[in-house]
Amino acid sequence: MQAPSARLGHVKRSLPVLLCLAALGSSPAAAQSVTVVEEWVSVEATAARYVSPLHQRTEAEAIAAFGPFRVIDDRTIALVGITDASSPAQFAAALQAFPQVDTLEFVEAPGTHDDRANLALGRAIRARGIATRTGEGGSVRSGAVELFLAGTTREIAPGSEFAVHGWLDDWGRGAEDYPADAPEHRRYLDYYMEMGMEEMQARRFYAMTNSVPFEDARWLTGREMREWMGHLVAGQAEGGASSGLAYLDFEPVLQ
Repeated sequence: MQAPSARLGHVKRSLPVLLCLAALGSSPAAAQSVTVVEEWVSVEATAARYVSPLHQRTEAEAIAAFGPFRVIDDRTIALVGITDASSPAQFAAALQAFPQVDTLEFVEAPGTHDDRANLALGRAIRARGIATRTGEGGSVRSGAVELFLAGTTREIAPGSEFAVHGWLDDWGRGAEDYPADAPEHRRYLDYYMEMGMEEMQARRFYAMTNSVPFEDARWLTGREMREWMGHLVAGQAEGGASSGLAYLDFEPVLQ
């Protein structure tokens, strides 16, 4: 599994985020506008940007492109880049051109520049009844994890990878610095519950994503993420892979 390298830089945006892990790639006063500092962490095999064989093959097989989305065939779209404010419209355009699409494949999904748009995109994926999957060698990181959860069914290959990351606002505060009932937490908990999690599972999953600091990343294999998602993943027995929820307790993050 690859490890994050040194800091490259920051961008700011108006909502708290699960921080973007870039490519090979909650308010102290209610009246104040919250901006969040997002760090990109680059994973590189050489001085040049690493492109996986799976990513290369996907680009070669694509029959159309809409922003970070590649149409593979009449039923499959692949995600191969960072989403941003334009992504919901780009995805809608892809579906308009290819209305039979029923699967979103996560090939190289580093995260998002715009968390508000990212959550809207996730809700659009769910509303269209689209399945999500990541195959062997697929990479789902940061805000892309929210998109993956949006699938009406989810399929995770054991040899795929996931990465999560704590968020930090522009006052230098993270999730653990806000009270449990803060809207900054509720935004994610509500989303996870919309995507099929029970509240306790949503709380533990959210706490897990914040269990590493802003400067770091927690990497999970496909097998490990299957455990966290439990019955939400296609092919799992009902509740059969929920052991991660049973013995990993990060509730203090929300206390």
